[in-house]
Amino acid sequence: MSIVSDEFGGAPPPERAGPVYRLRKPGTGIGDRVFSGLSAGMAFLVLLVLGGAAAAMLWGGMLAFKTFGLKFIYTSDWDAVNLKFGAFIPIYGTVVTSAIAIAIAVPISFGISIFLTELAPRWLKGPVGTAIELLAAVPSIIYGMWGLFVFVPFVATYIEPWMNAHLGTLPLIGPVFSGPPIGIGMLTAGVILAIMIIPFITAVMRDVFSAVPDALKESAHALGSTTWEVVTHVSLPYTRTAVVGAIFLGLGRALGETMAVTFVLGNAHEFSASLLMPGNSIAAVIANEFTEADSPIYTSSLIALAFLLFVVTFIVLALAKLMLARIGRLDGAKA
Repeated sequence: MSIVSDEFGGAPPPERAGPVYRLRKPGTGIGDRVFSGLSAGMAFLVLLVLGGAAAAMLWGGMLAFKTFGLKFIYTSDWDAVNLKFGAFIPIYGTVVTSAIAIAIAVPISFGISIFLTELAPRWLKGPVGTAIELLAAVPSIIYGMWGLFVFVPFVATYIEPWMNAHLGTLPLIGPVFSGPPIGIGMLTAGVILAIMIIPFITAVMRDVFSAVPDALKESAHALGSTTWEVVTHVSLPYTRTAVVGAIFLGLGRALGETMAVTFVLGNAHEFSASLLMPGNSIAAVIANEFTEADSPIYTSSLIALAFLLFVVTFIVLALAKLMLARIGRLDGAKA
């Protein structure tokens, strides 16, 4: 009887019954609770450090904000003798140099990424990819010294005279590209920043383009699409969210750069619409003048600049997050 019932799915005899296992709800074990608590603690620690840094900078710059009010943000005065300070010139220089860097770096990074993933022969992908990674590891002060001693003379001798002759005479945009050919200025700083952030943007783009399923690209090629059409209609839409994230990662890197910009920006507290004129940035002002701050209001103004840089970077990254969320919703709606 036991044999028949066993063959037809019946219960086995008592002597053949195996051990009884009890199902346990996930996360109820001691190890799970400890792991969950440690993970949550680390996440909250990041928020705590971020909030603490912002609060410390706000507290340190409170004297400047109380003394100058909102005028501190939109005035261009920076007079350490008469203790009058305004943050407009450093904010303007930070935004302009970062915008120049992004305008130059994004097309170049996109081209390098497409070449490495779609066009380069196998023997060339390794050396070029390694070179990109090595560029990301070069210290910023090396870029600054190279920019000052090599790139600045080149710009002053060849680039800026050509801009003055061909672009400086044009209506509307002429004042932007005219000025003394000294090589030091916001344009040079933007180019140096572009060289610095290209490896970061390229590395992310290359990885996400490599993650596109081969079946999608092969199907597009089978339908007669060219490589450019595969990139623009398959790879780029598939990785759009990650590409936008890579661009904003590079922008965040450019906004906070200090030493390389300090070498080639000129460190001048004077407003000029020309990209060839010297300017200043928030990070450069803090690096150059913090040791010279000999009064409480001077020190507080520099700390207030640091807080404004934190706010600008936070706004940029928040906009990136909102843009990525919007792209995700649009992709979900299309699906």
